[in-house]
Amino acid sequence: MDYTRAPLLFKVRKAARYVHLYGVSRTMMKVKAQYHMNREFAVMPTASTKPLPASRLGVGLMGCGNFAYSNIAYYLRREIGDVIVGCMDTHPMRAASLCKDFTGRYYTTDAQRIIDDRDIGIVYIASNHASHAEYAIAALGAGKSVHVEKPHVVNMDQLRRLCVAVRDSRRPVGLGFNRPNSKLGKLVSAALTAERQPMVMNWFVAGHELPADHWYFREEEGGRVLGNLCHWTDFLLRLVPKERRYPIRIVPARSGQSDCNIGVNFVFGDGSVGVITFSAMGHTFEGVRERFSAHCGNVICHLDDFQYGTIENVSRRRTIRGRVRDHGHREAIIGSYSAASDSSAGAPPDVSYIWETGELFVRTKQALEEDRVVEVGGFSNDLLSAHTPV
Repeated sequence: MDYTRAPLLFKVRKAARYVHLYGVSRTMMKVKAQYHMNREFAVMPTASTKPLPASRLGVGLMGCGNFAYSNIAYYLRREIGDVIVGCMDTHPMRAASLCKDFTGRYYTTDAQRIIDDRDIGIVYIASNHASHAEYAIAALGAGKSVHVEKPHVVNMDQLRRLCVAVRDSRRPVGLGFNRPNSKLGKLVSAALTAERQPMVMNWFVAGHELPADHWYFREEEGGRVLGNLCHWTDFLLRLVPKERRYPIRIVPARSGQSDCNIGVNFVFGDGSVGVITFSAMGHTFEGVRERFSAHCGNVICHLDDFQYGTIENVSRRRTIRGRVRDHGHREAIIGSYSAASDSSAGAPPDVSYIWETGELFVRTKQALEEDRVVEVGGFSNDLLSAHTPV
């Protein structure tokens, strides 16, 4: 929904609610990002000639849309400084707008300019979904670190090629699955995994209704399972200990559509059960709404919108509440920058995780589209040379 075209009263109410949810500065950035998306220049702006801060790693942005503006660029400036070097988008006005507002050194529609730029040490990729893996593979091949927003792939061929590139480059790679990095997400995860038992987990997610011609629904982009549901498949995967995850059976429940107004059941190797229901039947005033519930041993957890929750352990009950709604974006974005800056002393990237979270959401899409049970078996090095269709 384009909020800039909404009635004034709606915009005032929306901004007031967001101040309560996200705080003043974050709300202001979200409002600016809405206007950024439609910004036009009669005369294209001049890029900054300001040098990079001393000893700071230069950043390239692939995709300069709403998320890149209101999250990636926002947190980089707030936490690190003006480290953005190149801004690339197929829409030149958006590249120019983000570059101007965040002191970028240049803007372009040519992805190769970002790839070839020796002043750029890490590339943040927030373009259309089908391009994520391709840009990441090219950046890794040029010796750069990458942060790839979700989904990092749209099919198994991309997943195989990306994992090969990650393995061969040994550069740090961050994925945009931010929720487990949030403060409340970490608390819930720690409480459940401490029980060391199988668990039952449930996500209810109410997403935005999208028009039928939205770019998410283009065949090459992967639809809403890859564009949205992957957040929650990733969270479930990371809650189950790695040594007990496999095999995973994916059991779909759908009616007329395969990627929204759906349910998906996951049965993990240790007997844990996870259920995701995803609804997109109308407009949600506060953005995506999500509720998580889980039971493991003596622990029962509830989490609402990453702002409120409870953790119960028999007679002990703890209420958890964040000052603002926190999905973990800052931790994911700044974590990737820190890893890239300190990569000389760091461990090689975890190729198995990149594979396993990608395989789970790609196979979930397959299960829903084909309306049948699909089983996945986890990562092995042999998969990087095997033919993996879908």
